[in-house]
Amino acid sequence: MAEHLGDRLRRLRRLADLTQEALAERSGVSVDVIQKLEQKRKHSARLPTLHDLSRGLGVELTALLGDPPGAPSTGDADPPQLVALRRAVMPPLFAPLPEPNGVERLSPTLLRREISGGWTLYHDAEFGRLMEVLPDIIADARFVAAVGKTDERAAGQAALGKALQLASHLAIRLGKTDLALSALERAMNAATDSSDPLLAPMISNSVAWNYQRQNRLDDAENLAVHAADGVEREHGDTAEGLRVWGGLIMSAATSSARSGDYETANDMMTRAEEATKRLALLPPPVDGKMVSVFSRSSVRIERVRLAVQHDRPEEALSLAKGMRLSADTPPSWRTWLLLDVARAHTDLGNPEGAVKALEKLKKIAPTWMRHHTLAVAVVSDLWAGSYRPPGLRKLAEFLGIAN
Repeated sequence: MAEHLGDRLRRLRRLADLTQEALAERSGVSVDVIQKLEQKRKHSARLPTLHDLSRGLGVELTALLGDPPGAPSTGDADPPQLVALRRAVMPPLFAPLPEPNGVERLSPTLLRREISGGWTLYHDAEFGRLMEVLPDIIADARFVAAVGKTDERAAGQAALGKALQLASHLAIRLGKTDLALSALERAMNAATDSSDPLLAPMISNSVAWNYQRQNRLDDAENLAVHAADGVEREHGDTAEGLRVWGGLIMSAATSSARSGDYETANDMMTRAEEATKRLALLPPPVDGKMVSVFSRSSVRIERVRLAVQHDRPEEALSLAKGMRLSADTPPSWRTWLLLDVARAHTDLGNPEGAVKALEKLKKIAPTWMRHHTLAVAVVSDLWAGSYRPPGLRKLAEFLGIAN
C-alpha cells in the first residue's frame, strides 16, 4: 500500500530539521492540522494546504502529492526503462544520432500516428508500457527532424516536439520534474523549427503544469495567460486554436485556485466552459489527442475538482450532477471525477454516496485506484467513521485498509 501522507510529512519535516511548531510558522498551516496528519487522524489535505506545507518544508509539491505512480519507487537506482527514457530525451553529448529502428517508421504521418498512440497510453495511465515504447519513438522523431527536405524536416520537428512533450508529461507522473523540464526545453526548440504554429503554446501549457508541481504558481499562471492571449489573437477562429486556448485558461485557473484565489479561478473556468459551445460550430481537429483534451466535459470535471479542493462539496456535487461525458474524455479524467465526487460525499457526511462513487471507480480503474493515495485516504476516512455502509468493507479490503 502507498505511503500515508502523514508518514511522508513527518519524514520530510524531520529531514528539514523542523518541529511541528516551526513548520506551522513557516507554512501558515496550523499545528493542529499537522499533528492530525502525522498521527493519521486525518488522512488527506486540500491542495492549497499541501502547497503551503511543501513551501514550508522547502520541497516540491510532488513530495506530498498522491498521483498514481508511473513506475515502482523502491529507492534504488533508476530502472532500465527510466534510464532509456533519459537517454532518449538527452542523447549522449558529442555523439552521432542513433540509427532509426525501422524504415517503415520514418514517415512523419506514421510517426505522428505512433505518437498519438503514445498519448492514448498516457491518458489510459499505462505508464509502464509507455516507458517501453517512447524512447524509440523519440529517437525516430529526432532522426526524421534531421534529414530530408525543408518541409519534411519541419514536419519531423513538429513530431519531435510532441514526442518530447509526451516524455515530459510521463516524467512529471514519475516525479522527475528535472527530466520533464529538460524534455520541455528540447520540445520548445523543436517547436521553433516546426511546421505547427500551435506547438509552442501547447508546450507552454506543459511547462505551466511542471511549474505547478514545483509550487511556482505565479510563474505557471503568468505563462499560461500569456500563451493563451497569443493563441486567441492568432488562432482563436479554429477548433485547434480554441482547444489550445481553453487548455491554457484551465491551467491558469488551476494555478490561481491553488494560490488561494478561488473566485478568479472560477471566473476563468466559467469563461472556458462558455467557449466550449463554439467548438460544436467548428470543424473538429483531425486528432484531438495531439492538440488538447479541452471540451465541455473536461472543463466541468476540472471545476468539480477545484470545488472539492477548496472545501465546497455542495458546489462540486451540483456541478457533477447529470454530467454527460463526451466520448473523447480520457479515462484518467473520468476516474478523477469519480474520486472527487466520492470526496465531496465524504465531506458532507454521506458515506453511502461516497461508496457508490468509489465502487464505480474500482470497476473502471482498479489498478489506478489501488495505487492512488487520495483514494486510499478517502476510504480510510470512511473506514474510521462511526457508520460503515454496505460495500465499504470490500473497498477497504481491496486497498488493504480493513483490520
